[in-house]
Amino acid sequence: MTSGFVGRSVELGLLQTRFQRVAGSRRGTAVAIRGRRQVGKSRLVQEFCDSAQVPYLYFTATKGMPVSESLAMFLAELKCSRIAQDPETLPESIGGGWPDAFRLLATVLAADTPTVVVIDELPWLAEQDTVFDGALQTAWDRLLQQRPILLLLLGSDIHMMERLTAYDRPFYGRADNLVLEPLNPAEVGHALGLDPAESIDAHLITGGLPGILRSWPHGLPPLEFVRRECDDPAAPLFGVPESTLLAEFPAPDQARRVLEAIGNGERTHATIAATAGSRSGALPSGTLSPLLHRLSVEKQVLSIDQPLSVKPGKPALYRVADSNLRLYLATLRSVQDLVRRGRGEAAYALFARRWTSWRGKAVEPLVRDALELSALAGALPWKDVTTVGGWWNRTFNPEIDLIGADRSPVANRIVFAGSIKWLGTPFDRHDLAELTRAVGNVPGFEPRETALVVVSLTDIDSALTDTVDLVWTATDVLSAWR
Repeated sequence: MTSGFVGRSVELGLLQTRFQRVAGSRRGTAVAIRGRRQVGKSRLVQEFCDSAQVPYLYFTATKGMPVSESLAMFLAELKCSRIAQDPETLPESIGGGWPDAFRLLATVLAADTPTVVVIDELPWLAEQDTVFDGALQTAWDRLLQQRPILLLLLGSDIHMMERLTAYDRPFYGRADNLVLEPLNPAEVGHALGLDPAESIDAHLITGGLPGILRSWPHGLPPLEFVRRECDDPAAPLFGVPESTLLAEFPAPDQARRVLEAIGNGERTHATIAATAGSRSGALPSGTLSPLLHRLSVEKQVLSIDQPLSVKPGKPALYRVADSNLRLYLATLRSVQDLVRRGRGEAAYALFARRWTSWRGKAVEPLVRDALELSALAGALPWKDVTTVGGWWNRTFNPEIDLIGADRSPVANRIVFAGSIKWLGTPFDRHDLAELTRAVGNVPGFEPRETALVVVSLTDIDSALTDTVDLVWTATDVLSAWR
């Protein structure tokens, strides 16, 4: 794979539609674009600006920079852009803060030529200046919206970007929201030229993040890619999750200890508290619960899974949402330490030892998402499935990989139950016997009505096909995103 732009045809189309709206109405449109770090927000917008072939201003804020210096950088970018038809007439400095900066921008915008203005890392500007949001709202309402401008507001701090357009904030109702997700498994496979099983592996390794995918040679199998990365301690495979961790959690505080505990495999409230605690004992619930809320709701770095059945169930399970960061915390960080010491072969051997078992669990959310997408698209045999999850009890004996139901978190009806086997060996009669025995524990499972589903990396034993209602392989999983 080259360093060129990959995928994002839908997102580019959405931006193009809004730009056409600006060109047709001669009035401004604002779009707030948010997404995790390294997901490709800046690259998407730069690609759009290049393809639009119109004057544009691209300003990127710098974290911690004084307001005066940010204004100086904004003015410098404005002078260099093609928006300012006569840069020599612009002032040498902006002395009145962001209100004056936006007024200056409005004076140079053409009345009949559509333009694009990008403010990247906007949350950092709001950190520097408490009146920034209000200044932006006032300038938009009184000046900028009357011009043919597409204003793109970008930010990696998801919570702050959500707050930008919240109902109690100045810019509420003034911007469309675009959430940029990582590339999906089908997009990853298409970009890299891999078969379905390899595409899913590549997605698990990279998290679908373009910052890593750009360094992946076309057609190179996943394990060979990791082997190659083990020659370089600064490789994106290590550097991208490391930079994300440092940006979100610069100090090894309690939040970071909680995240690392979950990344290392702790899933329940009790085990996370014990692992993230100190010598004096586990983290108290009054401390851990707000941290888990911050990590899952505000920072959105964690996902929470609830057992799915016709009865409320516990416990909730926590996992790191980004599979690349999850892999980094579980394995790649230790691998990188060996790479830094010049022990590339030992680093890869460590990764290879841990990879199969890690992948077997990491693929489960991906498979559930694929089945749910197919159900919502009407591609499954059952039309009343709207959600796909898993089920477990307090002792995790048994733990059912797949539950398809009519609603969540408490279902009216369990439509199917099933197993995921992603270890490279066929699903056989022993696996079927274990599944049949286990599913009887799920509240709402009906032996003659609830279907059985198997998702396997390889084909299942042919003698079992009449016993199972639906069999999926890697090809089927990947097809859900096409």
